Amino acid sequence: MTLPAPETQIVTTWKIACDGDESMGSGHPRVWLVIPQDKGFVECGYCDKRFEIDRAHAHDDH
Repeated sequence: MTLPAPETQIVTTWKIACDGDESMGSGHPRVWLVIPQDKGFVECGYCDKRFEIDRAHAHDDH
């Protein structure tokens, strides 16, 4: 069985919440993730969803 590639979402805030995708059956407890400025992305430990910062439009909330 082949698993689909984890979803990547481009975001404009350095801190994001992830609770999976209930509609796809991959819901999980809400977790808050902080994108490290040096990496520019973070992955959810539950669902492997990747959040990448759009540095050109990012809010300075870090």
